[in-house]
Amino acid sequence: MSPADVRWAGPRALLVELDSLEAVLAVHARLRENPAPGQVDVLAAAQTVLVVFDSRANARSAREVIAGLETQVAGAAAGSEAPVKIEVVYDGEDLTEVGKLTGLGNDGVIAAHTGQLWTAAFGGFAPGFAYLVGETDALNVPRRGTPRTAVPAGSVALAGNFSAVYPRRSPGGWQLIGHTAARMWDLEREPPALVRPGAKVQYVAVRELVEIISAGAEHAGEPHQGDQAHQSTQAPAGDRLEVLSPGPQALIQDLGRPGLGDLGVSPAGAADARSARQANRLVGNMPTDAVIENVLGGLAVRARGELTAALSGARTSAEIQGPEGSRAAPMYAPFPLHDGESLHLHVPEAGLRTYLAVRGGIDVAPVLGSRSTDLMSGIGPAPLAAGAVLPIGEVDIARAVGQPEPPALPGELASAAAGRPVVLRITSGPRHDWFTPESREALTQQVWTVTAESNRIGVRLDAGGQGSATAGKPLERARTGELPSEGVVAGSLQVPPSGLPVLFLADHPVTGGYPVIGAVIPEDLPAAAQLPPGTAVRFADVDPETLQPLAPTPST
Repeated sequence: MSPADVRWAGPRALLVELDSLEAVLAVHARLRENPAPGQVDVLAAAQTVLVVFDSRANARSAREVIAGLETQVAGAAAGSEAPVKIEVVYDGEDLTEVGKLTGLGNDGVIAAHTGQLWTAAFGGFAPGFAYLVGETDALNVPRRGTPRTAVPAGSVALAGNFSAVYPRRSPGGWQLIGHTAARMWDLEREPPALVRPGAKVQYVAVRELVEIISAGAEHAGEPHQGDQAHQSTQAPAGDRLEVLSPGPQALIQDLGRPGLGDLGVSPAGAADARSARQANRLVGNMPTDAVIENVLGGLAVRARGELTAALSGARTSAEIQGPEGSRAAPMYAPFPLHDGESLHLHVPEAGLRTYLAVRGGIDVAPVLGSRSTDLMSGIGPAPLAAGAVLPIGEVDIARAVGQPEPPALPGELASAAAGRPVVLRITSGPRHDWFTPESREALTQQVWTVTAESNRIGVRLDAGGQGSATAGKPLERARTGELPSEGVVAGSLQVPPSGLPVLFLADHPVTGGYPVIGAVIPEDLPAAAQLPPGTAVRFADVDPETLQPLAPTPST
């Protein structure tokens, strides 16, 4: 394999293209067992392995080493672990249709499904969802023409050459051939995923299943899979914070849970990590402590105990109300919030997300090592609601409260407030060759507009906008066909058939089946997370190794 087969997927990630599933699994296993310096995550997919690093320098130094891994590990022996056995009742709604499509009939489909070992090629889509590849092509069937809006948890399904079990109730277009009681995802188990990439699976036909009641929400289809005790109105001991109103959205966030892509779990964490770090720094917390992320103001909280707090991110006017009257709360500086006083945030003057830190940190129970709410996976604390009581952690008196600071994103928020396009730096690829030269040029030459459908999963963009010299147009592909699912990183500009890019943020899916034309660099993701609907955006190409411009930034 030549170095050309290793593509940049942003300045801190490499996408390794391989020519067989065996090579994918071998390279993935090698990098899991012997991580490269600075390696944060490694994710197997249909024909690629995504390797994520903590810095540009580590990604650059690992590129040539990773490019030579295939020849070193080709022909590696398969794992010796016993296959995972999954009992299935073959009563799926599409069983008869699959029998017709394959020419095998119902009994033949069951025999083919149970008569071979399946290999978990990669995860994604949802926590615990594993794409399994069989030993033959006998059950290669297309997806349904019309996807179901809700597939029951435990459904056993086929699509293309893959088989899978839906861990939770979710939309899906796969052909359903049966159901199982196996818990594909269980937070009380270590590891929580029943099947990980490289594992072997043996389906076993049974007449009936012993119903297993799962304590986790993952099998019942509940929206969130974590500790809910913080939502209780019963006051815990010690200092705490009562939520009077969450506003449009208020979530508990820290720096996320990286490294779990194989399980289908996105990193999550604060969408604007720079501002979350600043808020923690101002109150003397560790950078990893949990804060409240509030969208478009409206958050109101009451102190139960003597607290020290700070606000960062999108600038907003804030008021403290108490028995002695009211006073303004500053931005970007620590301030006291006395017992019984309430803090009220208004709509931001510029930006989208404001962060509230309390000295000691929001001390809810961590899930998979993080206190972050993940809206994509449904993992972590539920979105805050009125009446929730949040415990505050013990204060580390060795850490001093910080001094007032300037905003973490002064230039970007000023541009948005003034109606000027916000410029985000991008690196090209890894799938820029799927687009016409005209569209690759249009990506950086035309203005894009943030739409109201944007959220923590991604910023959705429309063509054209204020400051555009010509009417914008969607991006056109130079290649047809489907791209096999592959790993994606935060910042990826994924382009669906509409031709309108989606800029992935913190809760993005770990794999995607649409080509990624470029990736916003990590240094500019905090600005991307602060873009309200209607904001004009331009992209500027930079070199992934140096971040130096590849062409002059378009005039704004």
